[in-house]
Amino acid sequence: MKIAIGCDHVGYQLKLHIIKYLQSQGHEVVDFGTGSEERTDYPIYGKKVACSVANGETERGILICGTGVGISLAANKVKGIRAVVCSEPYSAKLSRQHNNSNIVAFGARVIGSATAEMIVDEFLNAEYEGGRHQRRIDMISAIEAGEF
Repeated sequence: MKIAIGCDHVGYQLKLHIIKYLQSQGHEVVDFGTGSEERTDYPIYGKKVACSVANGETERGILICGTGVGISLAANKVKGIRAVVCSEPYSAKLSRQHNNSNIVAFGARVIGSATAEMIVDEFLNAEYEGGRHQRRIDMISAIEAGEF
């Protein structure tokens, strides 16, 4: 799978860990930054990853900041993005199965590397179930288009 990843300065070290983890599983990773622990602004990287996923350049995205909240809010402003913040693996799995989420975000100040790996595994391995869930996804898309 081709996966976009991005973070702010707080998430930098965890991002490096997750990149190695993904590559060890055979995934192709596109790193949208940041490239250091120098203070920066998370919306920059939330948007970059979100645009990559939305335009089909990458299949899914992973975002990391202090809590995962700010960077996911930025990503969710891009049309077609359903970014979810997860601090445990079960929500990551269900966000894919029920909400067809295409980006997962988490916080480097909230979880450790082992939990991040479990979240990533569930997010990447779960598939959207469609069916009864599609009506709600269509409603979310209508809100996004200003038609709801």
